[in-house]
Amino acid sequence: MLKRLLAIGFIFGCTSIAWMILGSTLFARTYVSDSSLKASVEKIWGTPQSQVAPTASYAIERVREEESLVNGAKVSKQVKYFDHYTLPLAASEVKVKLGLDHRQRGLMWYATYAVDFAATYQFLNDSGRDRNLEIAFPFPSQTALYDDIHFDLRNGSWMGTPQVQNGSLVGNVLARAGQTVTVVASYRSQGLDQWLYRFTDNANSQKVSEVRNFRLDMETDFKEIDFPLETVSPTHKEKTANGWQLTWEYANLISGVNIGMSMPQKLQPGPLAGEISFFAPVSLFFFILVMLVIALVRRIDLHPMHFFFLSAAFFAFHLLLAYLVDHISVHAAFFIAAAVSVALVVSYLRLVVGQRFAFVEAAIAQLIYLVAFSYAFFFKGFTGLAVTIGAILTLFVLMQMTARIRWQDVFAKKA
Repeated sequence: MLKRLLAIGFIFGCTSIAWMILGSTLFARTYVSDSSLKASVEKIWGTPQSQVAPTASYAIERVREEESLVNGAKVSKQVKYFDHYTLPLAASEVKVKLGLDHRQRGLMWYATYAVDFAATYQFLNDSGRDRNLEIAFPFPSQTALYDDIHFDLRNGSWMGTPQVQNGSLVGNVLARAGQTVTVVASYRSQGLDQWLYRFTDNANSQKVSEVRNFRLDMETDFKEIDFPLETVSPTHKEKTANGWQLTWEYANLISGVNIGMSMPQKLQPGPLAGEISFFAPVSLFFFILVMLVIALVRRIDLHPMHFFFLSAAFFAFHLLLAYLVDHISVHAAFFIAAAVSVALVVSYLRLVVGQRFAFVEAAIAQLIYLVAFSYAFFFKGFTGLAVTIGAILTLFVLMQMTARIRWQDVFAKKA
């Protein structure tokens, strides 16, 4: 009996090594190629977008005296320079529509999205004099595509045609003292993973900004919403038929955080298949243990070679799953691989032992320890709990089945 257990343990160890190699291969295929695949997706759909509120500034020309040495003598001259000032943003009304459209490359899904952006901004010339304002509306990403762009003045006209400068649309307008300048900006674009709205143009600082009369309405066509780190939750949210209607509204807010939306991520087939492969030895251990106990109780003679073929049938599940997820959905690949593995085990044990053992004990054990345990990885956060419950129930059943077995007789040497 001891030699048989050692042989089965050797088979189990070799199969476990094969699973480790398969899992490492899956993670290598996933993450080594992820950078190049993500770069190709970004070329088509763009990068994560971060829209910044526009600014309105003006310059005041000043003159100062500067001294310099010329041939050993001090010479004074007047130098002109400009002081730059920014007008307060008196009101903002922003409307955003986000449409999710996942794209698959290799073993990874990428959360791409389309965005419709439209906003109305008001700047108050409280400087006390007429000013030539330079209004800059930054693009949210320097690598994205933009369509149907509008950058207009309400009840006014630009001094010349607005131009693209340093990643922003820039236009000039003459603002009378005390006048409110209203700017309308809109575009359609697309991005990846998340969309942000920032109140200041310094993304790396903790600068606190003051926001007056602000309202942002966001409409999504997906229901699994999440907000990035260092962003504020909406002040109002309402479910719609396809997603959410979210609103951020503030009369006078002083804050150093921003507004954003993280796109829901699909279940990643590559990492999932890799995790299932690394966990596979646990499934096979429980299956072999149950088969050994049932064989002992029912006096069924199972040779180590039988366990070799059963282990190979288990490995076939993970091998088929690893290469099916490239071509079909991960759920379809999982159930096809599971059906093939169960068919291999049942058809084999039907010939070795009999139909009842193959279709009842073996099939049920494989469905629990291979299929159910592996499918628990589809539910993030519940995998460990599901496996723990399964292990405890297995322990209870085996203890009840083997309580009356005389183990000294089982492991005694035969004369």
